[in-house]
Amino acid sequence: MKLDYNEHPHRRYNILTGEWVLVSPHRTKRPWQGKQEKIPETKRPKYDPTCYLCPGNTRAGGEQTPKYESVYSFTNDFSALLADTPNILEEDGLLKAQGETGICKVVCFSPDHSLTLPLMEQKAIADVVALWQKEYSELGAKQNIRHVQIFENKGAMMGCSNPHPHGQIWAQYSIPQEVERKTKMQRAYFEKNDSSLLGDYLKQELDKDERILFQNEHFVALVPFWAVWPYEAMIAPKKQLQNIAALSKEQALAFAEAIKVVTTKFDNLFEVSFPYSSGIHQSPTDNDYPEWHFHMSFYPPLLRSATVKKFMVGYEMFGNPQRDITAEQAAKKLKGLSNTHYSLK
Repeated sequence: MKLDYNEHPHRRYNILTGEWVLVSPHRTKRPWQGKQEKIPETKRPKYDPTCYLCPGNTRAGGEQTPKYESVYSFTNDFSALLADTPNILEEDGLLKAQGETGICKVVCFSPDHSLTLPLMEQKAIADVVALWQKEYSELGAKQNIRHVQIFENKGAMMGCSNPHPHGQIWAQYSIPQEVERKTKMQRAYFEKNDSSLLGDYLKQELDKDERILFQNEHFVALVPFWAVWPYEAMIAPKKQLQNIAALSKEQALAFAEAIKVVTTKFDNLFEVSFPYSSGIHQSPTDNDYPEWHFHMSFYPPLLRSATVKKFMVGYEMFGNPQRDITAEQAAKKLKGLSNTHYSLK
């Protein structure tokens, strides 16, 4: 009896983390009587006098945001990490704690309060990528920084407290656990095969063309085989690059195009400003990591409509991640959507 991915429950292996996800495709037929979210308000002014991220306004911490005209970054007024924390390890029997030093920054993608990444011009997104490159290099060069995490939480559903288009950067001394797992898996493959784990995976995906959403000369966007979130997506360079600092201007523009296409498809799926958490995983900054192949992941929670959310509860919390819609079904639906934003038609 052959395993049918579209009918039979099965597990899929994540080659980057060594973890599994349970896929239960037959459950898509079940009726939904669970929680539904309200559709968020999408019409916003270009400038909001009450928004502390809009140009010229006073921030919650008392500092004034300058009248910036493009992408702009500043140190978070309420940082989760502080530069002057003592990096001391304390142990008391089975109790262990260590001080964590770091710097948290906010990146305003645009001075226009009404925009989101899919509504920005490709060149403007490339300017965001350029600032990411600058921050990664400058923060990573600091003595007490070993890892730089670039991410965005979009939408109130993902805990975003301000709708102004922005993301964050957390730079810290320790290397996060997810990055350590991906380093271990990529290094083992690289040492055995003398090639990039993610690079070889992309070649296989491009050959099969079952989960590819978009590609240009330099980048591939796809739903990964091991995706956990319903419409999870990944963007990765075709050529192995350890981090975004290695991108040329041409490659950065291609990266911006891939970001715009993926986020536009998200919005077009349910014709709503699609919530997600996105993040760039790349090489830590404390050493050379020849095995690393950087990639950007998008984790959107919407499942069946603009109001039905996927919750990670029960089995997902105590066992391992589980999903109902297959990666192939999600990719087919996303790939078939227009690259032009629904609000512009």
